[in-house]
Amino acid sequence: MRRQVQLFILILYFSSVIGQVSYSIPEEKPTGSFVGDVAQDLGLDVKRLKSGKARIYTGDSAEYIELNKERGVLLVKDRIDREVICAQTSPCALHFQVILENPMEFYSITVEVTDINDNAPIFKRGEIKFRISESAVTGAVFLLQQAIDLDVGVNGLQSYFLKPTDNFVLRLQNQADGSKMVEMVLQKPLDRENHDHLSLVLTAVDGGEPQLSGTVQININVLDINDNAPVFTQKNYKSTIRENSPSGTQVMIVSASDSDEGPNGKVSYAILNLLDNVSELFEINRETGEVTLTGNTDFEKKRQYQIHVQASDEGGLTDSCKIIVEITDTNDNTPVINVMSKSSAIKEDIQSGTVVTMINIQDPDAGKNGKVQCYINENIPFAISSTSNNFFSLTTDNELDRERASDYNITVTCSDEGVPSLSSSVTLTLQISDVNDNAPVFERSSYEAYIVENNTPGLSIFTVKARDADWNQNARVSYILEDSSVNGVPVSSYVSVSPDSGVIHAVRSFDYEQIKDFHFRVKAQDGGSPPLSSNVTVKILIQDQNDNPPQVLYPVQTGGSLVAEMVPRSADVGYLVTKVVAVDVDSGQNAWLSYKLQKATDRALFEVGLQNGEIRTIRQVTDKDAVKQRLTVIVEDNGQPSRSASVIVNVAVADSFPEVLSEFTDFTHDKEYNDNLTFYLVLALAVVSFLFITCLVVIISVKIYRWRQSRILYHSNLPVIPYYPPRYSDTLGTGTLQHVYNYEVCRTTDSRKSDCKFGRAGSQNVLIMDPSSTGTMQRIQNEKSILDEPDSPLEVRIEHY
Repeated sequence: MRRQVQLFILILYFSSVIGQVSYSIPEEKPTGSFVGDVAQDLGLDVKRLKSGKARIYTGDSAEYIELNKERGVLLVKDRIDREVICAQTSPCALHFQVILENPMEFYSITVEVTDINDNAPIFKRGEIKFRISESAVTGAVFLLQQAIDLDVGVNGLQSYFLKPTDNFVLRLQNQADGSKMVEMVLQKPLDRENHDHLSLVLTAVDGGEPQLSGTVQININVLDINDNAPVFTQKNYKSTIRENSPSGTQVMIVSASDSDEGPNGKVSYAILNLLDNVSELFEINRETGEVTLTGNTDFEKKRQYQIHVQASDEGGLTDSCKIIVEITDTNDNTPVINVMSKSSAIKEDIQSGTVVTMINIQDPDAGKNGKVQCYINENIPFAISSTSNNFFSLTTDNELDRERASDYNITVTCSDEGVPSLSSSVTLTLQISDVNDNAPVFERSSYEAYIVENNTPGLSIFTVKARDADWNQNARVSYILEDSSVNGVPVSSYVSVSPDSGVIHAVRSFDYEQIKDFHFRVKAQDGGSPPLSSNVTVKILIQDQNDNPPQVLYPVQTGGSLVAEMVPRSADVGYLVTKVVAVDVDSGQNAWLSYKLQKATDRALFEVGLQNGEIRTIRQVTDKDAVKQRLTVIVEDNGQPSRSASVIVNVAVADSFPEVLSEFTDFTHDKEYNDNLTFYLVLALAVVSFLFITCLVVIISVKIYRWRQSRILYHSNLPVIPYYPPRYSDTLGTGTLQHVYNYEVCRTTDSRKSDCKFGRAGSQNVLIMDPSSTGTMQRIQNEKSILDEPDSPLEVRIEHY
């Protein structure tokens, strides 16, 4: 075995490497015979053959060679008969590709099949007959049948031998196609009277070792004299027809003339070709010499035919000529698209210019009819280019984005340059796999949510939603509450976020009076590797609920003393008696207060301002009106449902203090008597003997109680609302109390815990009624000495002029 290895590598610019290796083996090698070490010759590791799924691509050709990936060698897979594969073509070679994947590479392999002398020359006919006139002149030429030897080169047909050679010798003429025309030349005149029949043997031999040969019998009948042979007008004729021409197409008309007369001058024509299928494709009219097409010609199978025509007369004289028929190509073959290797899925972050598919195009036509260009559909991020003769690669031409297109249907169309052009197409489906290149995006840039105070812990407040344009795990969004603080307290003690749904829950119950709003940040994170995230600000607004009743600041209800407002009997209609001052720590309409008179000793005398709480007279005060007037005022807020508070206002209708004192003394004694009547009756019935001691104890207790009340009045932390007695002399002369008041209220955010402080007004008096005493104590004290509370955050100032 002879082995010739030629290795050359051509580096292409599409991330694949194409190399070419050539081997040479003789035909008829046994199956499994070694062809070549392709891994070593291409510089490849055997492991690379396995990981790259190495395989052999032969297109539509039969696969005679197989690749042993374990050893990295090429072996004979099937019987190789050079004559079947290449016929007379030399050199004869098998062309195929070794394809690797990940990354994609292919190598062109050429295996030259050398000829062995396994075919002997043969003659198609077993006998050659001639009828030769005895008058045939020396030098007359008789064309003999050629032998067929399927081998080529030195193993092919080399020479002919003729025996015996008494009258004839052989003459060989080399043809343009490499064959030899065999002619038998008369070198000695025939004598029918001596030999009317001659028998010769023509032997054809090849040049192989051992030498093989074939023979044919030549029988010659010697005819009577015919001294003029037919003569063709041309020795060589040329004609051109298009392939696939219809049957009956005229190819050529040949003509030969014979000077003889009668039967010896009548010429007939015949085709002598017996070695090929010429006699099946062409026929000649025996009388006219017209050659016509009877079969189908195919330019891709054979491009030229040689027709040998013989003209003979009745006397047996002949002449011969040759017709060369050229077959011209027509564009009758559609390009055949063979997908050599392709990727079914690629990542969206693949680099531009990466090869995804390799295509082989086959068009057996010639010239422009066989020149093919391929293109793909527009507006897709791919390009197709030619890498070498009949090979095209499909590469990425731009950045891919699975979120815009998750797959592509790429139609590859290949057209030749024939007229009309023929084309074929194939559609490739390519999936784009996802990478984590998109962060979650919230539906809003920020969120605001509302919750009513006094909510139940665990209540769902709001839902944040983020979407991720990626796919599968890369698009799975989790929600995380970012660490922050609200008023120094971790935000996690206020709210929580569900990781899967993004639902925000309240961790605690909120109080609008303590906190009105707060904000925090929520992070949305996908499940990619590495993960991507984004965040958003959420603001929670606490809505007020009517959960606080109004608080009456003035008049203050004392436990042991009775405070009264004085109204002179000369008071006119609309006289301002006093003003009920109340606050509500709620907000909005929950803090809108209204004042109503619920009960009154005389409802026809007083009214309360619905909005300002001012108590005024609604008619002229008369002498018949009772001195003691008791008013119950209801303060309601505007909440749903509303909440309320009540306050009792005692009014003294009198023009002087003595009158007021006498009336209110009786009132206190009656009240004390009623309250303690049962106690004294039971005590008297039970311990009569201790009456004196009991009375003494009672007197001492009353004294101590009055002393303690005075201390509480001066030093207690509880606010005291001063009573403003009427003035007996008014500079304006309009009454005992002026009707113009100025109220200034200052409170903190939690007024329920605040105290009241009233600013100083000029010449203010406080009237305190003590129900436990037998008289009325009138104290006139400066406000600063009575209500001096510097730390009180709430101040109510009542000024009258």
